[in-house]
Amino acid sequence: MLHRRHFLHLGLLGGTSTLLRAAEFLSQNVTFRGVEKFQQIVTRAVAENWAALPVGARVAQFGQALRGTKYVAWTLEIDDRVESPSANFNGLDCWTFFEIAVGLARMIVRRQRSYAPSDLLRQIEWTRYRGGVCRGQYLDRIHYLDEWFTDNAARNNIRNVTRQTGPVTRLTGRGNDEMSLNPKLYRYLRANPALVPAMRQIESRLEQVPFDYISKQHVAACEPRIQSGDIIGIVTNRPHVFCSHVGLALRTGDGSCRLMHASATYKKVVVDKTIHEYLNAIKSHAGIIVGRPREV
Repeated sequence: MLHRRHFLHLGLLGGTSTLLRAAEFLSQNVTFRGVEKFQQIVTRAVAENWAALPVGARVAQFGQALRGTKYVAWTLEIDDRVESPSANFNGLDCWTFFEIAVGLARMIVRRQRSYAPSDLLRQIEWTRYRGGVCRGQYLDRIHYLDEWFTDNAARNNIRNVTRQTGPVTRLTGRGNDEMSLNPKLYRYLRANPALVPAMRQIESRLEQVPFDYISKQHVAACEPRIQSGDIIGIVTNRPHVFCSHVGLALRTGDGSCRLMHASATYKKVVVDKTIHEYLNAIKSHAGIIVGRPREV
C-alpha cells in the first residue's frame, strides 16, 4: 500500500530555504531497512557526542560505524514505478554507503531528543535528488556521480575541492550514457521504457558539463591534502561513464589516507588500501574527484 506522507520541516536542511519538504512515497517497511542497526549507530553517536566533531570527522566516524555491513548491489531499485527516499542498513553499495554516512552526519548535528528513520530520509532526499526534492519520479534522482557533485556543490552541501587538491586533467571525447544504453539493467527503466529518452536527455546535458579529475599518477603526491570524510569519486577509463565507484577518505594513525568503501571484492564495507594504492591496483581506474562535505 502506498502512503503519501508529507513532512514539513522548519529550518535549514542544507540550503537557504526556510521551509523544506521531505516526502516518503512508499511505506517505510519498503524504504527503510535495518532500523535496529540505525538506532544502535545513532545511540552511540549521541552518547559519544559525535555532533561536536567537525563535519569531515563526523562523516568518517559514521562511515567507520558502517564497517562490516555487507555489500549488496541495486539497493536503490526498490519499486517498479514509484521513486522514494530510502536507506538500507542491512546491505550497502558504494553509493548508498557514502550517502548514508553523509546523511547521518547531517542529521545528528540537528540536536533533538530522539531520531527516527524519517529524519535520515529527509537528509537522503536533500542530497540524492536534483534540487533536493523527490516527487515520486525515477528521473528526480541523481544517477551519475558527476551530477551529484555538481548539484550538491551548487546547493552548498559539499565543495568540489578537486582543483585545490591536485593538478587536474579535463576528460574529453567520452559519452556519459551508460544507463540509456543498458536500460534492462535498471529496474525502473526496464519497467518503464518510455523513460529512456528522457534519461538520454539528462545524459546529454551532463556530457556538456566540463569534467576535471586528478590523474592517478598524481594522487600519491596530493593525498596529504585530502581530509577524512572527503568523498572520493573514482574516475574510470571505461567508456560510457565518467565515474565507476565512490568511497570516503579516512586518515589513519600512521598518517596514510585510505579509501573506506562498500567493496564488491570484499563483499562488505572496508577500510582499504591508501587511495593511490587502490587506484594503481586496477588498470581501468583513471583517477579521482574530491568532494568535501560542508556543515549544515
